[in-house]
Amino acid sequence: MELTDRKKKVLRSVVDLYIRTAEPVGSKAITELPDMNYSSATIRNEMADLTAMGYLEQPHTSAGRIPSAAGYRLYVDELMMDYRLSVDETKSINIAIEEKMQKVDKMVEKVAKLVSQATNLPAISAASRHGSACIKRFDLILAAKSSVILVLMLPNDQAVNKVIKLPLAVTETDLKLLSAVLNATMTEIPLEDFTAELMEKVMRSAGAAASLVPVIVDFTQETLRNQDSTNMAVFGQSRLLTLPEYRDVEKAQRVMASIDEDALSNLPAVMQNENGTKVIVGPENVADELKDTSVVMTKFDIGDGLQGMIGVVGPTRMDYAKVTARLSYFAESLSKMFAKPESPQLPEPVPEEPHE
Repeated sequence: MELTDRKKKVLRSVVDLYIRTAEPVGSKAITELPDMNYSSATIRNEMADLTAMGYLEQPHTSAGRIPSAAGYRLYVDELMMDYRLSVDETKSINIAIEEKMQKVDKMVEKVAKLVSQATNLPAISAASRHGSACIKRFDLILAAKSSVILVLMLPNDQAVNKVIKLPLAVTETDLKLLSAVLNATMTEIPLEDFTAELMEKVMRSAGAAASLVPVIVDFTQETLRNQDSTNMAVFGQSRLLTLPEYRDVEKAQRVMASIDEDALSNLPAVMQNENGTKVIVGPENVADELKDTSVVMTKFDIGDGLQGMIGVVGPTRMDYAKVTARLSYFAESLSKMFAKPESPQLPEPVPEEPHE
């Protein structure tokens, strides 16, 4: 069966009406739309075909139709109209993020709160580093006869150091040789390449300072793990309780329990190779508790090797056009703000919009 332009138009109307009302959509409601110049019989036939094709569902025999997960997917990919933010919406968002943020950890929490307020949905905010962290240079400085200072230079011009107690006498010549070996074999490589074989190779070439290698490798791995960590915040889970889909208390509890930092910690990785906004509709979610839930995410650049991510979690009935427009505006504004040299700081949260 062919998915004609008329069927797509009917499907888009069903999704738009269901987003606004949370009630199954009948043919009469569609025929009353100003751009629908078709008879009720024609609309009914098209809706029956869309149901047979899997894009619509009929929850009750005499009720109207609601979109299926496949219907929402087609809507997101091809059918939804661009949502143009109003002057008040852009002003509200600009007020919320105009002032500069001070620290990334505080920013993550505050951005999640602001996005949740702007969308009336649970929001996710995260900050992580671009790609895999690595060491740019190793330096070893003899501090005294019994200790040496290990200095690790990172790609963002940060330096971390550790004082290592020497188990035996090591000369400056020994340390120069070890430094040369470390810089030749352990720089510009990701954490996963620090294997036992690599450590043995370095020890074989390190001469009299070979006993320092295991301590250096352990500290380097710990540093790289800290660099690769993702800072995440989730805010506004209780907003789901205001939506018709979650009037069932048990269902609401299951979904709310699955919307926390641990359960959503893999989402920044999902965005790793994505450009623009990503929408995960219903059954496309991995967790069973989120099968009736959609996730919309987008990225922004923080600078200093950091990537930001914002997103919302909500019912498959969410207004995708409005949500993606607001997230995109947030992301663009945050990227521009972080591009400026001043230290950024978030203002107080903007007043909440009335729940739809």
